[in-house]
Amino acid sequence: MTERTDDELMAEVSGGLVDGLTQLFERHHRALHRFFSHLTGSASTAEDLTQEVFFRMLKFRETFQSGGKFTPWMYQIARNVHFDHCRKRTIEMPVAEERKLWEPADPSPQQDWTMMRAADVATLRRAFLRLPAAQREVLVLARYQELPYDEIARVMGCEPGTVKSRVFRAMKELSGLFVRLSGRRAS
Repeated sequence: MTERTDDELMAEVSGGLVDGLTQLFERHHRALHRFFSHLTGSASTAEDLTQEVFFRMLKFRETFQSGGKFTPWMYQIARNVHFDHCRKRTIEMPVAEERKLWEPADPSPQQDWTMMRAADVATLRRAFLRLPAAQREVLVLARYQELPYDEIARVMGCEPGTVKSRVFRAMKELSGLFVRLSGRRAS
């Protein structure tokens, strides 16, 4: 027996056979959690938002069009969940939570270059979290979730060329923030 695709499973869920949502959860929970962790900087908030996505998938299952692509539909719901979350709260990241997500696990590296790299990673994460939400979102989808530009375009309701431009601009802004936060000169 061949394994059903995400699209097939969601079509079944949409038709009322909701057991397939369990498989979709198992397949996509980690990716969604990672998506929200990068956007919010909080593992606990990411977990809450991930759960909300699957709740909304069940609630709005009829909106999935048979023959449609599951991944862009799922990330569109995720974007809406994140938007609603941001609208309800001003997000303040707890320092302990930020360290747990972004900094290296070993707080006492043996080599100087390892400590410098760890400092660069921490600075990059701080710079990333200072990007506007729309820029963080497009970078998470493109770089962390590794979605192709055409799927990101479907999620965002724009053309693939627009996505490419947004990724370029976000990377340029991230680079500038990193340089400013690290105190280095741009090369």
